[in-house]
Amino acid sequence: MTNPDTRPLYERDPDAYRAHLAEGNANQARKRVAADALIRDDHGRVLLVDPTYKPNWDLPGGMAEANEPPLDALRRELAEELALHLPASRMTLVCVDWVPPHGPWDDSVMMIFTAGTLTPDQAAALRITDAELGAFEFCTHEQAQARLRPYVWARLYAAITAADTGTVAYLHNGHPVS
Repeated sequence: MTNPDTRPLYERDPDAYRAHLAEGNANQARKRVAADALIRDDHGRVLLVDPTYKPNWDLPGGMAEANEPPLDALRRELAEELALHLPASRMTLVCVDWVPPHGPWDDSVMMIFTAGTLTPDQAAALRITDAELGAFEFCTHEQAQARLRPYVWARLYAAITAADTGTVAYLHNGHPVS
């Protein structure tokens, strides 16, 4: 009588194990991920952008591409859309918001990184370099609340609070999770 090989699959058949992992990866849920920036001027106003492809203003940033780290996606978007080149070392995660499925969209993970305060020269050098944007402006909190969709304002307000207190906000659809 022979003893069956009781070693785990990854030891007895590494190729079969890799195939098993690849199958699991192909069948697991995928999440959309976006990374936006909390950027302020020397008056404490927040930088907003006016996308040409949707109503309402938004934060600068955008969707990550497949297999792109969120911080890299943010830096790419800032460079592509506003000619703003900021080092990764200047950016700190301040908000993560899980957004449930809505309309035609599956759920997503939205992140906000603080990028600090631009100098007057940096702010003056901003320019639109992508047709996806129609305008940008530094806004007071009241102006931002009026221009943003309510859930985006809630996310931004949580990010501002977190940045100012040195914490990270974790939200579900714009609301703090207790």
